[in-house]
Parts: sequence; structure tokens; C-alpha cells
Amino acid sequence: MKQKLILLLSLVLSTAMFSQENTQSFTLQEAINYALQNNRTAKNASRDIEAAKKQKWETIATGLPQIDGNIDYQDFIKQQVQLFPSDFSNPNAPYVPVNFGLKQNVNASATLSQLIFDGSYIVGLQSAKVFLEISKNAKIKTDLEVRKAVINSYGNVLLAEESVNILQKNKIVLEKNLNELTKIYENGLGEEESLEQLKITLSGVESTLNNTIRLRKVTYQMLNMTLGLDIDNTTILSDNLETLTVRNLDLDLINTSFSIENTIDYQIAENNKTAKALLVKLEKSRALPTLRAFLTEGYVSYSNDFDFINKDQKYYNYGLFGVNLKIPILGSGLKSARTQRAKIDLEKSIDDLTETEQRLKLQISAAKSDYQFAVEDYNNKKQNLNLAERIEQKNQTKFFEGIASSFDLRQAQTQLYTAQQEFLQAMLDVINKKAELETLLNTTN
Repeated sequence: MKQKLILLLSLVLSTAMFSQENTQSFTLQEAINYALQNNRTAKNASRDIEAAKKQKWETIATGLPQIDGNIDYQDFIKQQVQLFPSDFSNPNAPYVPVNFGLKQNVNASATLSQLIFDGSYIVGLQSAKVFLEISKNAKIKTDLEVRKAVINSYGNVLLAEESVNILQKNKIVLEKNLNELTKIYENGLGEEESLEQLKITLSGVESTLNNTIRLRKVTYQMLNMTLGLDIDNTTILSDNLETLTVRNLDLDLINTSFSIENTIDYQIAENNKTAKALLVKLEKSRALPTLRAFLTEGYVSYSNDFDFINKDQKYYNYGLFGVNLKIPILGSGLKSARTQRAKIDLEKSIDDLTETEQRLKLQISAAKSDYQFAVEDYNNKKQNLNLAERIEQKNQTKFFEGIASSFDLRQAQTQLYTAQQEFLQAMLDVINKKAELETLLNTTN
């Protein structure tokens, strides 16, 4: 019995410790910082930068000295013969087959090669640098999108939590009203229709509450996935919706001057144009000659039997120096076609850059308008909620005093519930619209 209690206690403690390890608490900024390090897309963007650095060195290394070793073993199963006259003084003498060389040979060598000139190598170095810049800008773009996704997911969780809390409070109030009205009806002082109206309202609130509770779980899972956590991780949010909304009420952002060239989308489009220009240079460089030099030294040995590993086996040393010059002469229009196609792609990238510039101006203008409207709508919805609360309270008082009808009370309650949800959504819109504008402007302030 004692052993069972110890085992049970150990299981309880281990479960509690496991639960604590899988429970994490985040403010919004902490969630953003965590996601930038652990979000899977963000991590892959960092890996792309590392891969670009390796590719840059790979390009550089092709122009540095290269040493290759080679070991060649040959065993002539059937040796080739040469025919020689049996009598050189007699032109009509018969020919005799003769074997030259021994049956087996081993040739071990090492070759040092060096690229002296290659136009495509120079362009390749420039392209590797641009590719690294593209990877870095892609990382910035990814981080901005991850940040926005975290803000949206974090806000959705807070919205679901606030919705559940409000609906639960509404349910408690309705249940209290229903109990009071039931007693009044049972005493013959109320109408059955009023009781039924209240039941309908309560049923609708309960249904919405149950659905919101289910959605709350989904929003937590979406947040966990955005953070790079297991979707079933227990995550606690330290910030609340109203505090975040007040923190994001910053209309000065709308009037802040900005440069399109500083936006990450414009920089990516400019990278694309630079890359296309380098492709044109690359195709042109293919018409230039290529010059390489090499130095080879090796040892060769011959034998009729495989005794090359014997210490007495004789090896003959040899060395070779050479230069290789490759000159393109005739390509039947291939190089010209490639160059013209690269020029067409460059022209397209120039138009894409202009299109990106115009699109960003439009998107930023629209994002500023949306953010300003979100702030104005928040203030409006806040006033509407205060009015709806007072109207509902007055109608509730009038109803139990017999002055207002159940229809009037239901209408006031419906209006209040709508105002509550609209106010919550207005707060979320302020947060999300500001995040959208900051993402476009490439700012996280």
C-alpha cells in the first residue's frame, strides 16, 4: 500500500512538473521576440542567409587554386599488339605482332589548377553578393510578416477571451432576470410571453458562448503555431485587449514622413532589378576567352604482376605544366539570343520596380486611412457601448417595474450585445491596422 502511494505521488508530481514546463506566459512584445527566434518560417529565412553566405564562398573558391589527386590502375587483360616487319630490309617480309609495355601499370598524380581569367567569374562574385543581400532582405520581410502574424494571433486570442468573459457575464445577468421573472410569473403577476422572450435571449447567448469557447481554443492553437510552439502548448497572455489598444492609439504615425526606398518591398524589387542586370553582364561575359593554368606531377609504375606495393617496385617521376586558353568563336546565335533574353528580363524588372513603387504608395495611403478610421471607429464604438449599457439598464428597470414590454427589453439587450462585440472588434482593428501600416513602412516602433 505504501509503495502504491509513493508511485501515485510521483506520478502526480511528474505530471505537475510537465505541465509547468509546457506553460509559457507572454506579453505581446515577448511573444514577438519569441516568434522571431522560434517561428519555423523565420528560422528558415535565417538558414537561407547562412546558405547564401556559403554560396558566396563557393563562388569565390572557384577562382582560387584547386588541387586534385588521381590514382589510375590499368590491367590489360588482353594486351594490344603492334605489327612490325620481320625484316626491315625486305619490303615483302611478313609482319610480326609485338606487345609493347608491361601488362599492368599504376599512375598516381596531383594537379594544381588556377583560373587566370574568366569574365563569368567576376560577374559571379557580384551576383553572390547580391544574392546574399536578397536573402537578408527576405529575412527582414519574413520577420515583419511574422511580427504582424503574432500581433493578429495575439489579438484574436484576447478578443476570444474578452468575448467569453462578456458572454458569461451576460448569461449570469439573464439567468438572474429569468429567475426573478419566473417567480413573478408563478405568482400570477407576469406574462408568459415575457418569460419566453427572456428564454430565447438566454438561449442565444448560451449558444454564442459555447461557440466562442470552441473558437478560443482554435485561436490559442493558431497563436502557438505562429510562435513556433506545439499547438497544444498551454500559453498564457499577460497583456489585455484594452491596454494594447490604448498603447496603439498613435495617430502621429499617419503624419510621419517616409521614403518608399526604405520599404522592404521596394528594396526586394530593386534587388531583383540588380540581379537581372548582372544576368545581362553574365551572358555578355560568355563571349570572352577563358584562361587557365595547371601544373601536374606524378609517378608511374609498370609490371606484369600486381606487385606495386612492394618496396622494391620502381616508380618513375614525371611533371607537366600547361596553359589552356578557350576562345568562343561560333555559337550560331546562341550567345546573342541569351543576351537578348536577359535584356528583356531586365526591362521587365525595371517596370516591376516602378509598379512596386506605385503599389506601395497606394497601399500605404490605404493603410493610413484604414488605421485612422480604426481609431475613430474605436472612439465611436466606445461611446455607443456606454449608451447601449445605459439603455439596457433603463429598459431592465422599466421592465421589472411594468413600464416597458419584454420586446423593448429584448431589443435593448440585443443592441447591447451587438455594441459589446463591435467594441471588442474595434479594439482589435486598432491593433491590427497599426501593425499593417508598420509592416508596410518597415517600422516596428
